[in-house]
Amino acid sequence: MRIGVNALYLIPGGVGGTEIYLRSLLTALAEIDHDNHYFVFTNRETGPDLVPAQANFTRVPQAVRAVNRPARLLWEQTVLPLAAARHRLDVLFNPGFTAPILCGCPQVTVFHDLQHKRHPEYFRWFDLPFWNFFLFWSVTVSRRIVAVSGATADDLRRWYRLPPDKIRTVPSGVDPHFFELAACRRPEPFLLAVSTLHPHKNLDGLLRAFAAFRERHPEYRLVVSGIHGFFSAELHALRDRLQLADRVDFPGWIPREQLYDLYARASAFLYPSLFEGFGLPVLEALAAGVPTGCSQIEPMNSIAAGAALKFDPRDPSAIARAMHRLVTDGELRERLAAAGPLRAAQFSWRTTAQGVLDALRGAWGQT
Repeated sequence: MRIGVNALYLIPGGVGGTEIYLRSLLTALAEIDHDNHYFVFTNRETGPDLVPAQANFTRVPQAVRAVNRPARLLWEQTVLPLAAARHRLDVLFNPGFTAPILCGCPQVTVFHDLQHKRHPEYFRWFDLPFWNFFLFWSVTVSRRIVAVSGATADDLRRWYRLPPDKIRTVPSGVDPHFFELAACRRPEPFLLAVSTLHPHKNLDGLLRAFAAFRERHPEYRLVVSGIHGFFSAELHALRDRLQLADRVDFPGWIPREQLYDLYARASAFLYPSLFEGFGLPVLEALAAGVPTGCSQIEPMNSIAAGAALKFDPRDPSAIARAMHRLVTDGELRERLAAAGPLRAAQFSWRTTAQGVLDALRGAWGQT
């Protein structure tokens, strides 16, 4: 097959987990597939490091900037289909939600979540119409939809009434390097959260919980690493009101090596999100053997299973109690540190790549 990969959406350091998804998936595809030819369409922000240095992978740079979303979407709808025809693609893979409405070859599109349907209140008014329009058409024109979790697959069936054979549930994997961290952790008195600063991540609830937690544990800090989203100003203001300016750090999106170091040194990991399509940071924390607490919601219930301490994310006092247990209950810490890597080992990018490749073959072979 001649497979196109629509990477026009990627803004290095600017799109969060979907960047990790694409980079990890391409690496895994290069490991398992030496027969099909991949044409990766990149924007002006994305360098050649995205594309594996392998003979059956070709980077096709496009003269559009992803930071200009209207221009990127227009390019995706007009120039990309022409490029697909020029390269005689058998199938076009869209790993970032949106797909060309008119394209001469079958398409497979990844849906990481359906937040625009489940929680439209978390979107800015001028963004929501774009999400509704383009994701509707992505679902409509794609022969296969890849859902990253069972929860996202359920949402696709609920909101778009898709036939079962159109959806492929292919869970994401985890970076193998996190398993190496489990053997060399050196916990320090700080709690870690890895999350984009968006409203649905419930980081305001995390800050309130941490303020209560510090009354009993004043030596602890909180580090929240992730892209400074459009809820950043509110979170910084809340941090100041709670008098936590010197105890809570927002370092933003950081290089991978620095992130590994945070996981290696964190005393515990917290993920209080109100809604998720998958929850990759939870899987990373489990793999690294970090005692982890997360929201008692799907899909994190299924992903973490019994390897994490669950709490009601809408109750800051419940989050604070989870923090207390994670740093004081030695038996719990030992159990979670052992259970985390075992659970995370059930998720691999090679398995994800095989599932995506099967979806691509199915879309291509469908008459």
